[in-house]
Amino acid sequence: MKKKISNLKLQKSKAHGYRFTVGRILQIVVALVFLVFVGRFLYIGISKTVNGQNLSQRTQQLYKRNQVLKATRGTIYDKNGLAIAEDSHLYTIYAILDKSSINYKNKPEYVVNKKKTAEKLATVLPMSAKTILKYLNPKHKAFQVQFGAGGSDLTKNQRDKIVAMKLPGIKFLETPSRLYPNGNFASHIVGLAQPEYNKKDGSQSLVGTMGLEAWYDNILKGRDGYRISSVDASENQMPNGSQTYKAPKNGDDLYLTIDSQLQTYLEDRLTYVQQQYDPVSMTAVVEDMKTGKILAASQRPTFNPQTKKGLSKSYRNILVQDAYEPGSVFKILTLAAAVNTGTYHPNEYYKSGSVTIGNATIHDWNNSGWGTIPLSQAFPRSSNTGFVHIERDMGKKKWKSYLNKFHIGQKTGVTLPGEQAGFISFASPVDQAVTSFGQGVNVNVMQMMQAFSSLANNGQMVKPQFVDRVTNSEGETIKGYQIQKVGTPIYSETTRKVILDNMKKVLNKQIGTGAAYKMPGESIAIKTGTAQIANPKGGGYLKGDSNYIFSVVGVTPANNPRYCVYLTMKQPRRMSKPAERILASIFKPIMGRVITLSKNADNSSIAVKTPNLKDMSYDAAEKKAQSLGLNLVKIGSGSKITDQVLTKGQKQESGSKVFVLTSGKITCPDMKGWGIEDLHQFASLSGVKINIDGNGRVQSQSVKPGTTLTAGTKININLKE
Repeated sequence: MKKKISNLKLQKSKAHGYRFTVGRILQIVVALVFLVFVGRFLYIGISKTVNGQNLSQRTQQLYKRNQVLKATRGTIYDKNGLAIAEDSHLYTIYAILDKSSINYKNKPEYVVNKKKTAEKLATVLPMSAKTILKYLNPKHKAFQVQFGAGGSDLTKNQRDKIVAMKLPGIKFLETPSRLYPNGNFASHIVGLAQPEYNKKDGSQSLVGTMGLEAWYDNILKGRDGYRISSVDASENQMPNGSQTYKAPKNGDDLYLTIDSQLQTYLEDRLTYVQQQYDPVSMTAVVEDMKTGKILAASQRPTFNPQTKKGLSKSYRNILVQDAYEPGSVFKILTLAAAVNTGTYHPNEYYKSGSVTIGNATIHDWNNSGWGTIPLSQAFPRSSNTGFVHIERDMGKKKWKSYLNKFHIGQKTGVTLPGEQAGFISFASPVDQAVTSFGQGVNVNVMQMMQAFSSLANNGQMVKPQFVDRVTNSEGETIKGYQIQKVGTPIYSETTRKVILDNMKKVLNKQIGTGAAYKMPGESIAIKTGTAQIANPKGGGYLKGDSNYIFSVVGVTPANNPRYCVYLTMKQPRRMSKPAERILASIFKPIMGRVITLSKNADNSSIAVKTPNLKDMSYDAAEKKAQSLGLNLVKIGSGSKITDQVLTKGQKQESGSKVFVLTSGKITCPDMKGWGIEDLHQFASLSGVKINIDGNGRVQSQSVKPGTTLTAGTKININLKE
């Protein structure tokens, strides 16, 4: 018994000793850990660094906010100050679904009531509440969701409406964007600026990708600023905190030489021909030849820079990026060179129809020719064989020197990306001969405009330009317009007179090729062209009545030209009328506008800014609009204005219509005489659908004036020049 008690005491003694040892070890470990922490804290307190990083600096960074202050991209205006391209902002809506998203006030930053949220968003977004609810209830767990195309590219007005709803968890991403209010409007000239993602800081900024937007990107984009400020835990700026600020420098503005009214009319005519005759491509340019200012220019195919419709099929700027054989309009240059060198003998006779050079036979466009005729008829008849004789009399050295003087095969340096210089085939006598009538020589449209300008400046050739002036964001002119002289290929007034007299003969029905372009009572001179198209598969030229590049160039006034209109049309696929009649449907209306412009050069239209008329009584708004030279058009039977299409500050031509919406029933107005812009304004405010046929002004409408209209009503409109 005593032995058992003794063993028990021994076991208890050992256990006690073990616990004491463990306890002592734990005390030592705790003490060591404590000493390590104390040492670490002392080290941090003294050195103020952790892992080589300064804690004071990290603390300052924690309560400092670096904010990029985005510069506004410069606006592109027409010559009268009407906006063609301007900065805008679009928004993408998204919803936070994760319930851990709580702000510092302990309020939810996630969608609390999905059904209510969907119903409210459906009043603004182009989506049903049911569709929105599907996005808010994804199949797989998600921190946040977006709403597809319907939740993208929202306007500031849409964003503001949603923000006013104060829906928890609904956020927005802001995307810089560019507004092109005129749609298809000198699209390849003005170009595009599109958002570009910056991988370094995750920001987006607009970058010019084509046209003038790309060429002048550096001066349009401006320079971003920044703000570095101290904030508290609630993100409020600390009153005594440091702040570093650098203001952004907004981009400079471009004022173009383009006239909006003339450009819009040109676009309408090109669209009409495109729809009726389906050419592979077209170009059109209107220029003030004395200054080189381009007043209007466009092409087909084209695209809408606002919607990007058609962009994938028309990315190339045909005006400068495509080189082509110009055909008989090139005879203007050949005749100028021959008269200048004294080798043009108008009374000398030649046998038309065909001419043989080496082993090649060159034919006139009608193959049989006109018998034996004087060289004075070679230009108006557009005789290829006649111009072969003229080139051979001149000699290859003299002719080649004039091709160089006209800068053929050289870039113009016009401010558009991707210009092609073209080339001249001049190796053999046949090559040299065919250049006399515009074959075997490749040019771009701007090269031809530059060459034609010599008809207006006593032989002085000037460079075509699109930009009238550059101003800073305060409106101060940084760079004004300067005429750029690039050579004098025509140095005799006699030469110029001979060319212009021959161009007037082209309109002669008996011997000219351009009777379709005749405008009774107007002083114009022209030259037509029909250029063969090289077979892309090799071996000569394409065959067929429509496989040509048809063209016409016209100047006015005929004796002392100031303005030039140049059109080209490639391969009309529905050629139901002769090419000259198709081109005349563009040329004559445009030249008519140009002649009017010429007669009223000193009375150019004045641009006025649209006022904000919302919430005003109609009577007061009408007086205000009239005082600015604008005509108010009322939609609705109410007395108070609720909406308008044209925004405050938007520039319009004096005399333009400004449509405003009031409450009450909407009746159909008499639209006779309205233009396309008027129809668009009316449709936007009234909610009716308008189908437009033709070009020009409203001639007839399918719904009688005075008829009560409802949203979705369809009205068919016929336009006529």
